[in-house]
Amino acid sequence: MKVLLIGSGGREHALAWKLAASPLLTKLYAAPGNPGIAREAEIVALDTDDHASVADFCRANSIDLVVVGPEAPLVAGLADVLRAEGIRVFGPSKAAARLEGSKGFTKELCARFGIPTAAFGRFAGAAAAIAYIREQGAPIVVKADGLAAGKGVTVAMTIEEAVAAVEACFAGAFGGAGAEVVVEEFMEGEEASFFCLCDGTTALPFGTAQDHKRVGDGDTGPNTGGMGAYSPAPVMSADMVARTMREIVEPTMRGMAELGSPFAGVLFAGLMITADGPKLIEYNTRFGDPECQVLMMRLKDDLLVLLTAAADGQLAHSSARWRDDAALTVVLAARGYPGTPQKGSEIRKLDGVPDGVEVFHAGTALRDGRLVANGGRVLNVTATGKTVTEAQACAYAGVDAIDWPEGFCRRDIGARAVERERVSAA
Repeated sequence: MKVLLIGSGGREHALAWKLAASPLLTKLYAAPGNPGIAREAEIVALDTDDHASVADFCRANSIDLVVVGPEAPLVAGLADVLRAEGIRVFGPSKAAARLEGSKGFTKELCARFGIPTAAFGRFAGAAAAIAYIREQGAPIVVKADGLAAGKGVTVAMTIEEAVAAVEACFAGAFGGAGAEVVVEEFMEGEEASFFCLCDGTTALPFGTAQDHKRVGDGDTGPNTGGMGAYSPAPVMSADMVARTMREIVEPTMRGMAELGSPFAGVLFAGLMITADGPKLIEYNTRFGDPECQVLMMRLKDDLLVLLTAAADGQLAHSSARWRDDAALTVVLAARGYPGTPQKGSEIRKLDGVPDGVEVFHAGTALRDGRLVANGGRVLNVTATGKTVTEAQACAYAGVDAIDWPEGFCRRDIGARAVERERVSAA
């Protein structure tokens, strides 16, 4: 099979790495790609915002499957254009991608179909949102309605902080993503990431992970796109997975079909496991980043077979098998992130990481033969182990082997699971 992978981040490098292992693959292209992805695929100069050009490339090169990595092309309708041209694609339609593209849409879907989530208000103006905040009190959560690269969420511990977040949204801090805001009840519990492959009718459970969103150790500082993750998430027991499917995923699949927008692609449920059970924080309509990296390290089965089954509506006959090992990834980010990252610093000694460590490129470039930082989140140092404790030690050994003084990372990725393992062993 000939495959075109859309995207340029750590998620896409992990997907390329896994797709390249498939015996069914005859050629892998990637656009726009990155230096890490270039080790697995042929990089092609495609403007992925020009959907007609992507379709032309697919026809000219007899592409059998397009895998869309990032959310922006999905929300913009790339999958619709490709399907209209008879090109097989893994990824939801523009209408189905509203589950990520509009937090307000998702909250209203939850209300309509009885999906457990936080109480909320949706607002198109600052005054009404602020009045709601003052009525509800703090802590409270403020979210830009649209895509904001993981940075449009404020968990406000005071009313003043929440008001400032609302004002920032309507002042244009997140561009068009902040034209509306969702204000939510603050939920207490443990967060988890839950994934399903979907074909419009069937949802196939596809692993669990726990992400670390805040930039600093101990979950301090502003939210980011993710500073690290591990899989599986201990809080997602077999019973909790079953409840999540029954109470959240399956009603979502039925609801989207009833609305005329059946969901096909990756459904990524950000969950809060509360005293009352799982509640939906938000949906994403693509693999998480950096959760995808740990999932790909643990997946036993051929990813290409599974993605093709999803694209063809054949998941009812599919299953996904996982290695017993845990996987953990640490994000190395450029100084300044999640604000304005410092670009251009050289990264050395990637070939010196221990055996078994995979370094997925997220924001790198080649300049005059040198590998340099070219984004906020730059590398994903990823390892496996029989326990999260082992995977954590191996991943940080990989981090310490890399020569990049201008980078930084959290030093506590997986700490909650490591503590669980310590207590269990005592």
